[in-house]
This record gives sequence, C-alpha cells and structure tokens, in this order.
Amino acid sequence: MKSIFIKSWKHVVVLFLFIVASLAFFYPVLKGKTIFQSDIVQYTGMAKAQNDFRASEGEEPYWTNSAFGGMPTYQLGANYPYNFIKEIDRQLRFLPRPADYLFLYFIGMYILFLCFKVDYKLAFLGALAFGFSTYLIIILGVGHNAKAHAIAYFPIVVSGMVLVYRQKLFWGNVLFCVGLAFELMANHFQMTYYLMLLCVVIVIVNAVHAYQQKTLKPFLKASLSFLPAIILAVLLNITNLLATQEYADYSTRGDTGLTIESNGTEKVKSGLDYDYITEYSYGILETFNLFIPRFMGGSSSESLGKDSEVYGELIQMGASPAQALDFSKNLPTYWGDQTFIGAPAYIGASVIFLFVFALFLTKGKKKWWLVAGSILALLLSWGDNFSLLTKFFVDFIPFYDKFRAVSSIQVIIEFCLPILAILGLSKLVSDKITNQKKLKALKKSTIVLGGLSVLFLLLKSVLFDFSGSSDSVFLENYGAKFVRALKEDRKAMFNADTIRSLVFVLLIAGAIYLYLKEKLKKPLFLGLIGIFILVDLIGVNTRYVNEDDFVAASVMERPFQATQADLEIQKDKSHFRVYDLTSNPLNSARASYFHNSIGGYHAAKPGRIQELFDFYIYEGKQSILNMLNVKYFIFDNEGQPTPQENPDHLGNVWFVNELITVDNANEAILALDTINPNTTAIVENNQFDYSDKTYDVSFSDQIELTSYKENELIYTYDSENESLALFSELYYPEGWKINIDGKEATHFRANYVLRAMELPAGNHQVKFSFEPEVVSYGGKITLASFIILILIILGGLRYTIKRKQI
Repeated sequence: MKSIFIKSWKHVVVLFLFIVASLAFFYPVLKGKTIFQSDIVQYTGMAKAQNDFRASEGEEPYWTNSAFGGMPTYQLGANYPYNFIKEIDRQLRFLPRPADYLFLYFIGMYILFLCFKVDYKLAFLGALAFGFSTYLIIILGVGHNAKAHAIAYFPIVVSGMVLVYRQKLFWGNVLFCVGLAFELMANHFQMTYYLMLLCVVIVIVNAVHAYQQKTLKPFLKASLSFLPAIILAVLLNITNLLATQEYADYSTRGDTGLTIESNGTEKVKSGLDYDYITEYSYGILETFNLFIPRFMGGSSSESLGKDSEVYGELIQMGASPAQALDFSKNLPTYWGDQTFIGAPAYIGASVIFLFVFALFLTKGKKKWWLVAGSILALLLSWGDNFSLLTKFFVDFIPFYDKFRAVSSIQVIIEFCLPILAILGLSKLVSDKITNQKKLKALKKSTIVLGGLSVLFLLLKSVLFDFSGSSDSVFLENYGAKFVRALKEDRKAMFNADTIRSLVFVLLIAGAIYLYLKEKLKKPLFLGLIGIFILVDLIGVNTRYVNEDDFVAASVMERPFQATQADLEIQKDKSHFRVYDLTSNPLNSARASYFHNSIGGYHAAKPGRIQELFDFYIYEGKQSILNMLNVKYFIFDNEGQPTPQENPDHLGNVWFVNELITVDNANEAILALDTINPNTTAIVENNQFDYSDKTYDVSFSDQIELTSYKENELIYTYDSENESLALFSELYYPEGWKINIDGKEATHFRANYVLRAMELPAGNHQVKFSFEPEVVSYGGKITLASFIILILIILGGLRYTIKRKQI
C-alpha cells in the first residue's frame, strides 16, 4: 500500500493542478456565474418541452412536439436506460461548466502521455498545451459542448491503441474499449468520424513499420484484438447508436426519396450537398493562423478600440467619440474566404516551434502517424480549396458526405501537434541524443519559423492586400477612406501578431539554447517552457473567451423572455402550432421554448419538413401551413412581436373525401401545390399499398383530439361510414404504437409529411403512443454489455494481482 501511494501521489497532485487550472481560467464560475453559450441557448429552447415532461411525468418522452412539427429527442439529450457509461462521465465532469470539459481535456491527454512513457512533468505540460489550444476553448465559449466532449476522449482512445501496439493487448484493449465507449457516448459523430480517420492512419503506419521490421504477425494479432473491444464499446452505446441511425434515415442526413430541388433542378445525390459540406472550407493561406493568431484578421467580429484607424476615420466622418467607439467594437477584421469565423484556430507559436523542433529530433512510427494524420487533416480542412481530395472523400469514402464544416477536421491537427511537440521536448531532456544533434535541430527550427515570421513582416504589403468579403458593403455605405482604414487596422493586427509569434519563437529557442549550454537547470527550463506556452495560448484565448462572456446562471436557465405575443398565444390551451416570422424559423429555437413550433434549431432536421420549407413554407403557402395546424403567426411589427390568429388552420385531425395516389416523393410534393388538404390526401404508392379512393364524409361525422402528451395522443371519433383521417402530426414510422379501442392498427404517410389512417365506421378511440423498441431492447443489450465489461476488468485485476504475487 505504501508503494502504491509513493507511485501515485504525483498523479494526484497533477489532477489537483488540473482542477485549479480549469477553475482559474473559467474563474467566474466560482462566483456562481455561467458562460453564455449561444448554441446551448438554442438547445435549451429545443429541449424545454421534454425537460418539462420529464419533471412532471417522471419518465422519458423520447418525442417532442415543440419543433419541426414533432421529432424524436434522440439528439436532444435523451436519457436511455442502463446507460452507466453516461453516469460515470457525469461523475468525471464534477466541475461547473465549462471548466468540466477543460478538465477532461487535461486528464485525457495526461493519460496518453503516460502511455507514451513520458515523464509526468512533461505529460502535465503537454496536457496544458493541448487543453488551452484556442479552438478547444472557443468551442466551449459558443456552446459546442458535444464537440468538446468528444474531443476530450480522443486521447483515451489513442492511449489504448498505443498500448496495444506495444503488445499490452489486454489492458490496452480495456483502455481502448472504455475510451471508445465514452467517445461514442459524447454523441458527436462528426468528431468521432475524424478520430476514426486518425485511427486508420495509426493502423496504416504501424502496418508499414511491421512490414519493414518483419513483425507482421504481432501487428496482425494486435490489430485484430481491437475488434472485440470495438464491438463491446458499440454495445455499451447501442441504444443511442441505433436510435440515431434510425432517425438519420428520416433527417436531412438521409434520403427522403425526393430527387428534385424546389427550383425544378435535379438533386445530384443523397446526403449533404457539396457546396453545403464545403461552405466552411479553410483557406490555404489561413493555415498560418495556426502559427500567427490574427494572420487573417482574427474573427468576423473584432473590437478595434480608440487607437484604430477606423475609429479615427469615423471621427473624421462626424461621428461622436461614443458612436465611433461603439461602431468599432464589432468589425469584420477577418479577411479570409469563410462565411463566418468566431476566432482563429491558434495552436500556439510556442507549441508549433516545439513541433518543428521535434520533426528534426524524433524518429519512429509515433512521429509518422502524428505527421501523416496532421497533413491529412490539413488537406481535408481546405475543402473546396483542395477540391481534388475533398471530392474524392465526398464521393468514395463512406459517410464523409454526412458532415459539413470541413474545417473542423483541424481538431486532429490540434490533437497531434502538441503530442509531437512534447515527445520532442522529452527527447531534448534525455541523454540518448547528443547535444550536437539537438543544437542542429534548434538551428533549423529557428531558421524555419523565425525566417518565416521575418519574411511575412517584410513582404506583407506585397503578398497580401487585406481585403475582406464584406468590404464592398462598407465601400458602398461608408466610402473608400473607411475601407482603407479598415485594411490598415487588419495590417496592424497582422504585424502585431507576427511579431508576437516571432517573440515566442525566440523565447523558446533561447531557453532551449541556454539549457543545452547548461545555463539553465532542467526544472527551471521546463518551468520557463510551461510559462511561455501558457502565456502564449491564454493570451490569445482571453481575446475571445473572457469574463465578459459570463452571465448569471438564471440567464442560461431561462434564456428566452416571453413577449406580449407569447403571453397572448399561451392563453389558448388547445393543441396547435406557431410559425414565428420574427427570425429565421429553421435557425431559432425561441418559438419552441414557449410553443409547439413548425420551426426550430437542429443540425439534423426532419428531412421532409426541410423540403416543405424549401418548396412552400418560405413562400408562405397558406394551405401547407393550414394542414400543419399553424393557428398563430408571430410577425415583427416595427420591432414589436405581434401575434395573428389563422382562422383557416385545419386543427389536429380531420376527415377527407378523397385519397389520390402518386408514384413517388417528387409527385407527392408537387401535388401539394394544387390540392386542398382539407378534402384531399396524397399518398405515395411506391411506399404504401393504396389506390385512389373516395370517402363518404357525413355532416355529422366528428373526430377530435381528447388527450395530449408529448409521447401520447388520444383521439375519439364518430363516423357513419369508413373514413380517412388526416392528422396534423409528423409521420414517423418508427416507435409509434397505434390502436383503435385497444386493438393494434396501422397508419401511413399522406400529404408528404402527415399521418393518415383509414378508420372503421362507428364510435371509437384512436391512441398513438411513442414506445420506441430501439430503447427497449437497446437498454437490455447495454446492461448486459456493462456487466461483461466489469467482469473483464475484475478478471484482469485478479490475474494481474496473482501474477505479481507469484
């Protein structure tokens, strides 16, 4: 026991320091504040209905009616039975948000460095360099929590692979399995997909190394040993994975069957559109943002202040000092090609210097998979700026076309560069390499990065014109002098940050030189390197995430305040939908916070609802809004949200006179332009076995919604003859159980998105209950898988202890 304490105390101290660092950077959380995260504001709006249901009913609904006419909650924080991995994760994230994710960054990377057999002090330093990488901080600032969550578990997955390829098959695969289980639980499949690409690179590099060293048999044994670990990790998350896969087929990520665009042109393929995928293509020149933070101006909304050229020009134009200062607080200093940039993806001049230094000093397969993974990520992040590779991946690499914002693959670079930087530093402080070789590597690194910085400083006006995509607007509204002033401010930013990076290059180089000349002792040297890295990264991070971003906790708990329009609509206690026109309906969850909305905010909307918007709703086609039970509109009346009732809405359910069959989704959506949904239903006969038919609807026939819950709707009706009912609810075939007077019944899709049923004559009750089977059997598999994992770990511990005793 004493031996264990002696070996582990230093790791306990490191974990304590990680806690201190996490809370120190996000120190306003200690005052009870929380960071204002724009994406989480939208998530709160989307999830309010399910959270309210969970609180009142004590169960999970798995369906929400508050957005897009209804959708599963699988991607809205649904809680699944026996998800013990998620519970363990919650315990790991015990710090207040977002310090909890920063803490996860640190401990994950620390474990990876220990698996690389790096000294704990260097591992601590490397974890800080990774965790404070600007992009990883920025995503916490805007609320990309799932993305941060997934990135935080990258190192654990790779740690397992490192151990396995060192032939520590059992514990390596246990760590790999646990890491992958946490990774999948984080539920950001784009990040997990990028991690998978890196893992493929790791396997390939190890395969090449095994071939060269004639050790293919151990390599194959190690590689095949991953399969059971992968299967178990998947089974531990099977409920979420199956539910996500099920919903994906009906979302904008799937194939709705529609092959035409709203303008009549033909859709090229299923999946996301190429232009949509590559909208956020990283500029080739923007690559230098990784080394010089505001190489291309920083963000699309920077504050320039009183010392700027723009401020002076505004004063010359007649603005008051207060007006000039206010205007100069949010200017697009970014002059790259991307649509919008919140902050540069800065890795750190200090870290990049150590990375380049490591290139000259390290050898072996670790170096090559880190370099190869970084190069692949960089080339793919260029997107349409390197279309040859991007189109190949979109067309031929499975699932690559399911994700947009290709620039976000740079998380792999932000992951790999600090690793190689610390591995190089580890080589530097070891005695296995001669000082002569170390000095040679130092000289080359300084010449490369120092020379590059000086080159940019001397030739900036020749190489760049500092013109941004928004300059034409400013030119038209404020004149050429204003645009010239803005360009001068961009140039000043470029100049200041290039000098800044050069200074850190020289500081790191100087420290290494003094260490090699034995002018600095190792502890002081490592302390200086740590200080330089922290000052470098935190100095940039606080430009974009700082105390100003924190608000009272109540602001995030209740991010939307009800307007008079909301209060007026809420007086109506019936079941209906709202169409909020005061903002982009498909890019705001505000209406979903207070009402059942046909809009919402989600990266994977129901596919057919998106298509209805594209074809008809954006144009304001009244018949479509009527059949979706839009009872209220909210208009912007001179800045004041104003409600307007729609007297023509068709309600929750109605009988129709006629069923018309069409051949496919194209004909179905086009037919909506001409039919009256009050009397006619359209069904696609390539998916449902129906034919044209008329129904004798009597004046006395009645059908109404008598009971409403998120996951259960009960209707009663009285009809003289067999009838066809149209329900204003989104058709989603998976998970809904339908019965008539307790006897199982079926329904089908009509009018492109709605539910429809043929009902027998008489007085009956129809009940829709959302009871997804995927949750039921998925939970049982998850429970069994977790028990297996625990037994494996206990068995491994027992074997290890016995072996040590022997």
